[in-house]
Amino acid sequence: MKHRRGFNPLQRMAAHRKALHRSMVTSLFRHERISTTKAKALEVRRTAEKMITRAKVDSVHNRRLVSARLYDEGVLAKLFTDIAPRMKERGGGYTRILKLGQRQGDAAQMVILELVDYKLDVEGTDKKAKKKEAKAKEKKEKAREKEDAKDAASEKDKGEK
Repeated sequence: MKHRRGFNPLQRMAAHRKALHRSMVTSLFRHERISTTKAKALEVRRTAEKMITRAKVDSVHNRRLVSARLYDEGVLAKLFTDIAPRMKERGGGYTRILKLGQRQGDAAQMVILELVDYKLDVEGTDKKAKKKEAKAKEKKEKAREKEDAKDAASEKDKGEK
C-alpha cells in the first residue's frame, strides 16, 4: 500500500528534483505534450495540475505563486491566457498519461504526458504534405520545360545541318 508515502524522490537530490519538475512542467505547458518515463510523469502531473488550478483564477497572487515554479515568462502567460481558460469548466484531471511501452536501453516504462484537450495537428501535416507535393510538381514542370527546350534546340541544330 502507498499510505503516507508523500512523493517519489526519483533518486535525486532536492535541488535536482526541483529543477527537473520546473523544466518538465515548463515543457509540458509550452508543447502541451511531452514524452517521459512513467515515474517522472506521475510526479510532474501533480505539479502541473496544481498550477493549472491556480491559473484558473487570474490574480497577481496566483501569477506570482506559479511563476516561482516556471522558467519562462512566455509559458506563464500562455498558461494564464490560453490553457487555464480552456480548462475553466473542468473540476480537475487536466492531464492524461498514455503508455508507449518500454525504452530500448533500460526497459523503463515510457509514457506521453499531455493536456486533456490536446489535439494532434493533423491539418498542419496535411498542409505540409500538400506544400511538398506542389514543390515536387513544380520541379517536374521545370525539368520538363528544360527537356523541351533541349529538344527544340537539337531539332533546330538538325534542321541547320
